[in-house]
Amino acid sequence: MIAIVDYGMGNLRSVQKAIEKVGYRADVTRSPKHIADADAVILPGVGAFKDCMDNLDRLNLISPVLKAISSGKPFLGICLGLQLLFSESLEFGHHPGLDVIKGVVKPFSPTMPDPERPGGLLKIPHMGWNSIQHQKPVPALNGIDDGAYFYFVHSYYVEPEDEAVVATRTDYGGEFVSAIAFDNVLATQFHPEKSQHQGLNILRDFAAAI
Repeated sequence: MIAIVDYGMGNLRSVQKAIEKVGYRADVTRSPKHIADADAVILPGVGAFKDCMDNLDRLNLISPVLKAISSGKPFLGICLGLQLLFSESLEFGHHPGLDVIKGVVKPFSPTMPDPERPGGLLKIPHMGWNSIQHQKPVPALNGIDDGAYFYFVHSYYVEPEDEAVVATRTDYGGEFVSAIAFDNVLATQFHPEKSQHQGLNILRDFAAAI
């Protein structure tokens, strides 16, 4: 069973349906016991960083999430679920994260020129399809070609201190980290569950590691 952590924010049902579509059972849960008993854990998320951290704390889910990561079971973070793994976010102030990955979550600059619209500024949020470039081999990404397109919706990006965790990068007014991977952890800024067959391939390979 794959546990999808429910902390009151995010596209939980679409993640659940995508996992079921590739042939695996997924339960949406906020039970620490169910998270502990799961064979793999997914932390999705859409919304404000501080609100999500507050909800995790209020629902006593921080410890179960950290234990899931340290246990060695497959762990997937999606969108805000990637950002929450970092030390802090600069979204509307300075807010501490789970500190699994040393680094910071930063905003795209609203004054950055848009290379696709001469004279125009970069549109924020970054919304729609964009390509990824591999930075290192990752089992769950083995079937994904360089330049494959995935669906993004975000106004902030992660900047890890350790380049060794960077799995993919994407260009949007400059390169940013679009996925990280280390040990049992994979986390993506893009939404695999909204990225058609390429995203389903990632979810299938993630689940197959159970």
